[in-house]
Amino acid sequence: MNARLKSDIHDQQLLVIDFGSQYTQLIARRVREVGVYCEILPFDHPPERLAERARRARGIVLSGGPESVTLGSSPRIPANLLEPDRPVLGICYGMQAMAAQLGGAVGSSERREFGHADIEVANGSRLLSALEFDPGNRLPVWMSHGDKVTAAPPGFSVTASTDSAPIAAMEHDTRPWFGLQFHPEVTHTRQGEEIYRRFARDVCDCEGLWTPGNIVADAIKSARRQVGDGKVVLGLSGGVDSSVVAALLSRAVGEQLTCVFVDNGLLRKNEREEVEAAFAPSNALNLNLVTVDARAEFYGKLAGISEPEAKRKVIGNTFIDVFEREAKKIEGASWLAQGTIYPDVIESAASAYGKAHVIKSHHNVGGLPERMSFKLIEPLRELFKDEVRKIGMHLGLPRELVYRHPFPGPGLGVRVLGEIKPRYCGILREADAIFIEELRNAGYYDRVSQAFAVFMPVKSVGVVGDARRYEPVIALRAVETVDFMTARWAHLPYALIERVSNRIVNEIAAVSRVVYDVSSKPPATIEWE
Repeated sequence: MNARLKSDIHDQQLLVIDFGSQYTQLIARRVREVGVYCEILPFDHPPERLAERARRARGIVLSGGPESVTLGSSPRIPANLLEPDRPVLGICYGMQAMAAQLGGAVGSSERREFGHADIEVANGSRLLSALEFDPGNRLPVWMSHGDKVTAAPPGFSVTASTDSAPIAAMEHDTRPWFGLQFHPEVTHTRQGEEIYRRFARDVCDCEGLWTPGNIVADAIKSARRQVGDGKVVLGLSGGVDSSVVAALLSRAVGEQLTCVFVDNGLLRKNEREEVEAAFAPSNALNLNLVTVDARAEFYGKLAGISEPEAKRKVIGNTFIDVFEREAKKIEGASWLAQGTIYPDVIESAASAYGKAHVIKSHHNVGGLPERMSFKLIEPLRELFKDEVRKIGMHLGLPRELVYRHPFPGPGLGVRVLGEIKPRYCGILREADAIFIEELRNAGYYDRVSQAFAVFMPVKSVGVVGDARRYEPVIALRAVETVDFMTARWAHLPYALIERVSNRIVNEIAAVSRVVYDVSSKPPATIEWE
């Protein structure tokens, strides 16, 4: 490895072209998991900018997508991406687009494939032959397609097939061009990671520079160069993103960093104490931590407001007001650190191209109010959530903090349905703490992706002993997901749900009933508001 490669972990990179697949971010994560940096760009990115980015890439991955190549108006691969010596891997729609544009044929399949399938791999494939197969050169994969390639383009050989898709994989005889009808990025495809490893490391000749240690070293170097002798202020929430930013910048600029933790009254139980303990000087993090008790201010401004988006905006604006007041007390502070991560960047870019609808506003995307004169530093903006967690562990943060379930920016403000009142938040805090404690005790906390309680401002009749109880209802929510774009409600054991329910009703007098949410995403969202 030469000195230049050691100094820049972005030199060897792949580019993922997004045709609208629900799995596009998963493709990028799989490539990074094999140690290669990659970025995602939409297929209709400005051509000259796309061409420039492609020139810097060692290879291209074309994602799947919901459209049909057989329609004239469907997306096409920008012509300048298909250069003879540039490695290209087409997935599902990406393969079909390659076939159609390079002289092959695509048609509708009489028998569509959605879900598990077994492909039969031909001998001699540069991409697939070295995998481990079931008898008969068969490999279990995940399919999701209605169209199929009916004729391979000139110069291509068929390297895998199924009964309903005779061309399930293809590759060019002399050029580094490959097509897969199945989705190797999905965990249901056996050895999918190895397929991406072979493409990224062997075909594209990347060395695997994208590791937690290298990412941390690069982020520290970049932050020092960006900040210089300036001072940085960070809004520390206690979530994994802001905590990792704090740890990174502490390593990079030391006492130039001040972290402001705002107690808005919408936190989980004991969260303030846990944050102060995690970032105490005894933990060797060289940072200044300022805690602000702003509970009364937040509750006052939220009084009488029940509409979810209105609550989010009030919470966000009040946070900015409080944070700005504290930041002005830090003499010479000119930089604001944020925990923006790569999915935030991707979604913001998609919105710019008109591809996304606003379901709910994000608290850390969209820049700063004009009156705030800070310059932004976002050390995590290249990273996916799983990468943030890996570097958090590398930096020595507590595992309980790094692998904590996601918590929304507005906190309990979107888990107390309707108007927010201090009493409601107190009830919800206790119920949520019981739920999480029992999940941990039963070994289910790390088996679900997110779990929490919701306060419902409706009263229900209950009976406790010989007394009648007429109090609010608590809903429990637990989901399993890979990317949080889709999610399945977690099938927790009935005995566990029963134990949580009994504890909540018995230990919290202000609750009469507990229900369990069995809605998946879509059509529901993970959070209730």
